[in-house]
Amino acid sequence: MNKHLQLYGQSLSLLTDLYQLTMAYGYWKSGTAEKESVFNLFFRKNPFGGGYTVAAGLEQAIDFIENFRFSEEDTAYLRTLTGSDGQPLFEAAFLDYLQELRFTGEVDAIPEGTVVFPQEPLLRVRGPILQCQILETPLLNLINFQSLIATKAARIKQVTKGEPVLEFGLRRAQGMDGGVTASRAAYIGGADATSNVLAGRLFGIPVKGTHAHSWVMSFDSEEEAFETYAEVLPNNCIFLVDTFDTLEGVKKAIETGKKLEAKGYKLGGIRLDSGDLAYFSIEARKLLDAAGFKDAAIVASNDLDENIIQSLKDQGATINVWGVGTKLVTAYDQPALGGVYKLAAMRNDKDDEWEYKIKLSEQTIKISTPGIQQVRRYRNANGFIADMIYNTEGFQKKEEEIMIDPMDYTKRRKLDNATPHEDLLVPVFREGKLVYNLPEIQDVKKRVEDQLSGFHESIRRFVNPHLYPVGLEKGLYDFKTDLILKLRKFNGK
Repeated sequence: MNKHLQLYGQSLSLLTDLYQLTMAYGYWKSGTAEKESVFNLFFRKNPFGGGYTVAAGLEQAIDFIENFRFSEEDTAYLRTLTGSDGQPLFEAAFLDYLQELRFTGEVDAIPEGTVVFPQEPLLRVRGPILQCQILETPLLNLINFQSLIATKAARIKQVTKGEPVLEFGLRRAQGMDGGVTASRAAYIGGADATSNVLAGRLFGIPVKGTHAHSWVMSFDSEEEAFETYAEVLPNNCIFLVDTFDTLEGVKKAIETGKKLEAKGYKLGGIRLDSGDLAYFSIEARKLLDAAGFKDAAIVASNDLDENIIQSLKDQGATINVWGVGTKLVTAYDQPALGGVYKLAAMRNDKDDEWEYKIKLSEQTIKISTPGIQQVRRYRNANGFIADMIYNTEGFQKKEEEIMIDPMDYTKRRKLDNATPHEDLLVPVFREGKLVYNLPEIQDVKKRVEDQLSGFHESIRRFVNPHLYPVGLEKGLYDFKTDLILKLRKFNGK
């Protein structure tokens, strides 16, 4: 049963940019606050130069929306803000309005653990424009970061080829919340355990760890340090062997392992944290095997990422457990996903026709797509074959769909609707009420594995990955093109 711990259960509505509140005030003051609107949250490029992204952060976004409210303390602070004339920035009546404000709209989202691609809406938020606007910054904050870290973890797990990955990054994470949510996202993406005890309690993630160099240094000898640790925690013995001389440390760990064995326990393994990891792992494996410890693990850490791990494997390293810290929780070497949240449709009330909105740019990639969007994923016996983005309003299913790449109109694909397919966005909130059953974190993790296995291996490669086909349904593509030409006042002459 999912505990739904509501990590963001307290009043966090000031976790936003000031311009969200000034726009909200503008909507309220101008009488447009209740206009129905639709916003789509999406990103423009896969991170790390890769071919895919893992969606994550939805559970925390749900927590935030469920507990969305402005406390008296929040509005008391807002009363202190002033404009350039020194006068209050917001009217008292608006701040009273904020205290009564609750989310009453709809949210549809792609479930966590789903593999997603650029231009696809991860969330679709529909409701009064003032409410939808205020949610922009926190939703981007919650979805962008965890999706980035989950993707990094999936890449690392991919290269270890099933060998355990331990997330060790808390001390290097971007603050407390960055550390906690990074541990969660890393576990979803592929890490098998974390050193972060708080994340373990909050999310039910397995926690792992033994000792640091300071433990060894606090004793008169390495032998004494290992033996004392073995006496205290005989069921948790992986010894860090590189405090002084790595291979000598391995030999001393072996001697302690023999004493453990005599008492009915076993040597879990050794950890290498510096130096030539390939060389030391190979030599350590020889020593361990010769001493009869063929099952003892060799754990490696030291600023690892997917590229370094691949290099170590290419060198014949005998590491079989990977401790990844800094470069995982900080998403080295891409600090942000770059997700955006764009207005796509508006109307005065539910009986009116939708007025579709589009953001233009000289850069094609930055032109938004109008409409109340949904993503339809097609698959055949070999796996997933294409994703089509369509406008749910007025969409009529045909025997055959044509989808067009929004970045290159010459790239078109025909899709037979007899081909198995599913719509990825599912209902999460209706009339402000949660209607979505949150999965267990282990189920989200399993979804990542299942999703990745459904894509051709060329999508998953690190260098020049194949571009998975994603496009706009032809009707939506044509409508978007016409709207662009209209706004640019192109008259066909």
